[in-house]
Amino acid sequence: MAFRRRSCIPAALAVFFLLLAGQSTAGEDQTAVIWGRHGDEGTLREACDTGHYNTVIISFLSVFGHGRYSLDLSGHDLRRVGNDIKHCQRKGIVVLLSIGGQGGDYSLPSSRSAADVADNLWNAFLAGRRKGVLRPFGNAAVDGIDFFIDRGSGDHYDELARKLYSYRNNKGKGVMLTATPRCRFPDRRLEKALATGVFARIHVRMFGDDVNCTAAPRESWEKWAAAYPASQVYLGLVASSEQDPGYLSPKPLYYTLVMYIRDRLNYGGKMIWDRYYDKKTDYSIGKLI
Repeated sequence: MAFRRRSCIPAALAVFFLLLAGQSTAGEDQTAVIWGRHGDEGTLREACDTGHYNTVIISFLSVFGHGRYSLDLSGHDLRRVGNDIKHCQRKGIVVLLSIGGQGGDYSLPSSRSAADVADNLWNAFLAGRRKGVLRPFGNAAVDGIDFFIDRGSGDHYDELARKLYSYRNNKGKGVMLTATPRCRFPDRRLEKALATGVFARIHVRMFGDDVNCTAAPRESWEKWAAAYPASQVYLGLVASSEQDPGYLSPKPLYYTLVMYIRDRLNYGGKMIWDRYYDKKTDYSIGKLI
């Protein structure tokens, strides 16, 4: 194997599950960052050592579903990434691997392919160990999987999510699942997967080609938060005006959006796209509160 680079849970139960899972609650502003999109963004270790992030999302496993698996980390040295993952985890930072992306060659054409991809993710990147399965990050294991599905249909991703959620390591710890959908609600590619109710976090991309979302970000976020009360719902934000017309500078971000939603039970925080631009602008430490 070559490596190249709507939940139907009632509100009262949603509160219980959020507390049980140890997720952030109202007022706690967590920050996640996408890492792996630029070769000159610095190492994963350096990103974790800034103290700016609670979660780093390694992006992307961009080829899967047809018996082939390939990472695209923009030229980063995989030999270093494994040690950096363990370094970040020792600092209490959650490390996720994102599958899919805006390019690549991926899909789940059948239930069998969903099962195969789940098996590969478990044994190649998570806590599984099966002889003959290459582990690109060595003995380091990521904490969970992020679904960033931007191509093809949404078929069988619900099966993939359920299978991944069923896995447990030898200490009984499961796999954290997150999703990074487009802002327009619902995201048709992720709708069935999210309906499983097994996703701890949803990072809503408040940028991109949906003018309605970028023009009315508060209303857009509230749709997602209302639909998935058992998930922590994050604001997915670009770190620079160079990246996207949907950029919100820190002051308007707070006064038009964050100040109205930060006390909601399932407000999770910010997801920054991406480390390279955040390194240039320090957007993640903007004075939002």
